Amino acid sequence: MAQFELTILGCGSATPTANQNPTAQLLNMAERFFLIDCGEGTQRQLRRHKLRMGKINHIFISHLHGDHYFGLIGLISTYHLMNRKNALHIYGPPALEEILNLQMRCSNTELGFPLHFHATQADGKNLIFEDRRVEVYSFPLRHSIATTGFLFNEKPHDRNLISDKIREFKIPIYALNHIKQGADYTTEDGRVVPNEVLTHNPPKPLSYAFCSDTAFAQRTADFVQGVDLLYHESTFLEEDKTRAKNTRHSTAIQAAKVAKAAEVRHLLLGHYSVRYDDKALFAIEASSIFKNVTAASESMRIIASADEITIH
Repeated sequence: MAQFELTILGCGSATPTANQNPTAQLLNMAERFFLIDCGEGTQRQLRRHKLRMGKINHIFISHLHGDHYFGLIGLISTYHLMNRKNALHIYGPPALEEILNLQMRCSNTELGFPLHFHATQADGKNLIFEDRRVEVYSFPLRHSIATTGFLFNEKPHDRNLISDKIREFKIPIYALNHIKQGADYTTEDGRVVPNEVLTHNPPKPLSYAFCSDTAFAQRTADFVQGVDLLYHESTFLEEDKTRAKNTRHSTAIQAAKVAKAAEVRHLLLGHYSVRYDDKALFAIEASSIFKNVTAASESMRIIASADEITIH
């Protein structure tokens, strides 16, 4: 069954506390392990939860406020000390490459693995990664510095073969891939067998959108339209909406307005200010606008399939 799994490594805002780590998430989509933001303490969280740190080949950094990337150089250094050989791809604002190069130069470090940097641009929706199973887009957010969100899309799955029909029409192995991709089959006597006779519909492709630090922006809904799971920052409750506006952050209700306008399946809140003790209040406020909402917490796992979204 097609599904993806998201693990929350940190969902706090700028100041780490004993109970709240800054932003970091690990997404497993089609057995591709994507690290999304890398706040201070991220690698400790990966180890604590026995996650497959060595499987991470792609890291996405939304912007250059420290709570979203201060853990990155430490993670890179650990990979170097572990004699990593696989290439590591980092996607982030152009200045991040300069920051990483400076740290490597000042520490006289020559990495033992290839590190490829891919500069993101906060000027529109841009395809930044693609393979045969997954594509990733960046899109602009409204914050005090250049910031991007990230959209992770599964590509359409191959159609499912009906074994009895494959045997009935004595279809050779070489033709199966074409049939899984939607082709009809022509028998030796010239009869055309429609694809729908030979296959079942595949699972619906899944999607996840990550909206890092951002003021409320109606256009955000256009970039995340119809996703299965939307993470949207909710630094403040509605009582502090003026502060949210002044700092270019969002309230829980504003995040819910984006989710409703985008017609997403489920909304995940996070990036809470340390001024609030009860995180359940965020979900309570947001649910007045959008019903399918969860307030993220450290170590939470969200598993999404075409049939359901479960929270662990």
